[in-house]
Amino acid sequence: MSFFLSTTKHRALATNFANFSCVLSKHTWPNPRSAHSYATACIPKGQAGPGRVTLPDHQPSRDLSSRFIARRLYCAFHSMAPPGSISTSPNVPANEHRLPLDVKPLHYDVTIRTDLEKLAFDGAVVIDLEILKETSSIVFHTSNLNIKDVTIHSDALKIKQVPTSQSLDPVTERAVLKFPTAFPLGSKAQLEVKFDAELTGDMMGYYRSSWEKDGKKQYYALTQFEPTAARRAFPCWDEPLLKATYSVTLISREDTVNLSNMPSLSEEPYTSGKCVDSEKWKITKFDRTPPMSSYLVAFANGHFDYLESSYVSPLSGKTRPLRIYATSDSIHQAEFALDIKRKVLPLYEQMFDVEYPLPKLDTLIASDFDAGAMENWGLITGRTTAFCLDPKKVGVAAQKRIATTQSHEVAHMWFGDITTMAWWDNLYLNEGFATLMGEVITIDRIFPEWKVYSEFIIDHLNRALGMDAKLSSHPIEVDCPDANQINQIFDALSYSKAGSVLRMLSAFVGEETFLKGVSIYLKKHLYANSVSKDLWDGIGEASGLDIAIMMDNWVSKMGFPLLTVTEKAGAIHVRQDRFLETGPAADKDNKTIWQIPLNIASVDSDGKLNVDRTLLKDKEITIPLDTSKPFKLNCDTTGVYRVLYSPERLAKIGAEAAKKDSVFSLDDRIGLVNDVFALSNAGFGNVSVALALTQNLRHEEEFLPWQGISDNLGDIANIFWENKQAWHLLKEFRSSLYAPIVDKLGYDYSKSDTADTKQLRSLAISRAAASDEPGVVKELSKRFADYLKTGDDAGISLDLERATYTTVVKHGGRAEYDAIKAIYEKPKTPTTQTAAIAALCAATDQNLIDETFNLILTEAKDQDVYMFIGNLSFNIVTRRQLAQWFKANYEEIYERFSANTQLSNLVSYSFKTLSSEADAKDTEEFFKDKDVSKYNLGLSQALDTIRAHAAVLERSTDDVVQWLEKWSTESKR
Repeated sequence: MSFFLSTTKHRALATNFANFSCVLSKHTWPNPRSAHSYATACIPKGQAGPGRVTLPDHQPSRDLSSRFIARRLYCAFHSMAPPGSISTSPNVPANEHRLPLDVKPLHYDVTIRTDLEKLAFDGAVVIDLEILKETSSIVFHTSNLNIKDVTIHSDALKIKQVPTSQSLDPVTERAVLKFPTAFPLGSKAQLEVKFDAELTGDMMGYYRSSWEKDGKKQYYALTQFEPTAARRAFPCWDEPLLKATYSVTLISREDTVNLSNMPSLSEEPYTSGKCVDSEKWKITKFDRTPPMSSYLVAFANGHFDYLESSYVSPLSGKTRPLRIYATSDSIHQAEFALDIKRKVLPLYEQMFDVEYPLPKLDTLIASDFDAGAMENWGLITGRTTAFCLDPKKVGVAAQKRIATTQSHEVAHMWFGDITTMAWWDNLYLNEGFATLMGEVITIDRIFPEWKVYSEFIIDHLNRALGMDAKLSSHPIEVDCPDANQINQIFDALSYSKAGSVLRMLSAFVGEETFLKGVSIYLKKHLYANSVSKDLWDGIGEASGLDIAIMMDNWVSKMGFPLLTVTEKAGAIHVRQDRFLETGPAADKDNKTIWQIPLNIASVDSDGKLNVDRTLLKDKEITIPLDTSKPFKLNCDTTGVYRVLYSPERLAKIGAEAAKKDSVFSLDDRIGLVNDVFALSNAGFGNVSVALALTQNLRHEEEFLPWQGISDNLGDIANIFWENKQAWHLLKEFRSSLYAPIVDKLGYDYSKSDTADTKQLRSLAISRAAASDEPGVVKELSKRFADYLKTGDDAGISLDLERATYTTVVKHGGRAEYDAIKAIYEKPKTPTTQTAAIAALCAATDQNLIDETFNLILTEAKDQDVYMFIGNLSFNIVTRRQLAQWFKANYEEIYERFSANTQLSNLVSYSFKTLSSEADAKDTEEFFKDKDVSKYNLGLSQALDTIRAHAAVLERSTDDVVQWLEKWSTESKR
């Protein structure tokens, strides 16, 4: 008898599932039940550091020859529902998207035969099951597979059965098999299923990717299973809680390369009556994995080249091979990513005191990829822009993108792979950690000159607060009962807000204590699943604090606090309320009380800066403080909140921040700019106050404050884009800020330049060009003309490609457009192609605009469409056209992207830059009769953004225009 449990009950059973034994033949990975005792047992005698975890090498797995079945079946590819067909339906209770817990998979033997010429695959899976409740039904996930020849053998019954009925539910993507005889509680069984399917271009499941060699299109195949697409490659129990071991066997043509999570045990010629082609085939058997979730399984087949390196474990002294694979046209650009992997692995082992457990770690670079990259255990995958860097033309922005992406994915080898969230509502335990550890803590140890702790405030904290200020936000720990919701929560809240909350906690307890607590958490949940409380317990054990109470509302409630500071004689009064981008929160939306580290920086009588770490636990508090001296809350901007001061205090803080010898840090200056703009846009002050602060900071010399200024001024311009007076005044104001920096730093890059100087130069030139600064437009156009004339692009730095290409298309015509399109079609690097995409979207001539829209539908790769749409939304000439184009082509767009994770972003990008209430109503009207279940979050956030823009326009147009007019008049005196 089957039974279904709610999300809460599934989470409650996470610990119980960890207690079920993993029956493995010959080689046994650590039993999750005894992970902590195993960790202790694995410490080599005499090794320093109590609690250190060094993991055993893999042992040879059992032979699979008796299990192998491969059939050449290429019909009925779509006997099941198309990929991604799940939708939350009133006829399907949310808990019925989850599998019953009456059986548990222990081990999978997966055999896949890939035919890259027919663009299809077939195979068989044998799944060892433990029967946890007497049942005559077996329920598992499958989607878009043609299922054949199902049998099950019961160890207890000593019989093999075939199903008496077999039903496939396209909504829940489940197969339900009924058998004549029930399987006894506590017994074991082996389920065998054969299947075949098409290699689609959906970029999910087991799919095809293409590239060109000698002018001819070539194909290879790879997997992308996160979050719920393993079921598109083989029948399985496709939930993170249901960990099992996997033995993968791949059959392919002899001249191709097979890859999977583990090293290959053998590779031999393969012959079969089913393979009558003239080509020769081979069979590759891979070692058994440790217990892992289905979404982390990976395999690939194609013509790949590789680069190789290795690292030595600082914990065990073992040397592990590291490879990075790509097609021959890209492999020469993979060295930097490989080097990053080599550098970060030993750092992670030292920080967590847990050794990387697999015998190897590969990376595969893909020409078609839905996300940026994916943390498959032992086989990281990702798109070319995430891993490729031209060694002859290096830019800081590209270096940072590749380093942080590779480090982020390697961090997942611990956060997500060794220890995995019990369900997707705890996704942040994977992504928040990988964001903080992979993009900040670890990268800072390799590239301290990049100032990644400070950059985090712009790239992640401010991004997270922007989304979380909407009523359509969601908690970090968010209910997601079905695949449609799961696909949409890979967003700024699961990544950036989660990372920001963890960064706040790290700053509160101290980074060393934080990492110690993380190590405790990992060691207690090796090869197991976890929930939030497990993490809080680990950090609580390390710090001696009740972390669970402090952190609960930060992850379980949506939103974040606004702290209002009022001054009294010898004290300040601090009150917390929820911050919303539309203004003060209504009582119904203002119920949460957060525990907030105030981090009050103040100057003492000796002129030294002190920081008060008071934790605000109530609605409000009064704190003694000498307000005659400089002070500021949220020292170093580590807190996940905004602070509202009186206009007088804000002016004093701004004046102090502008000093060269200011007591306030770089991080304080960045946070101050972000807060003032956000508060002004929400109506807590005049937008002119934010513009005045920017003017006061015009002598700032560091890149990151200028990045924050640039982003915020860009947001203001995007609100006032249809007010011609305000738009032109804003362009003039922005140009006045950036042109002096361009004059000072020039256009040419030197090896002696610091990273900060290079980035500030690139920012100033690109923003001055966007503001139509005549001198900058002329210089960039000249450099591009020289390139067209000579074929030598040495005068266009990689960091200036986007600004240069965009400028010449915006201010040019057909000749420039065609030249950029040629670059797009045959780019030297993935970064160059991305720059060309941005430029094609900057056209102002209607014929060229129409050509770009047509290119999206006819030529653009699926993985690149979001870049086209995003860049078209930045172009004020195409912004309204984009919304109309999306509506006109909705059915085609939906059909093309409903099978992967991009649809929600495409909807959001197409509409969120509009700015009137009429736009919001028109958008709602268009979608009112559509099934929005795959993109409801993106749509709601876009509507909230439109209405927030409309509110700013209604509230602040006069204020902005008057301030800019006054500034313009005074600047010309």
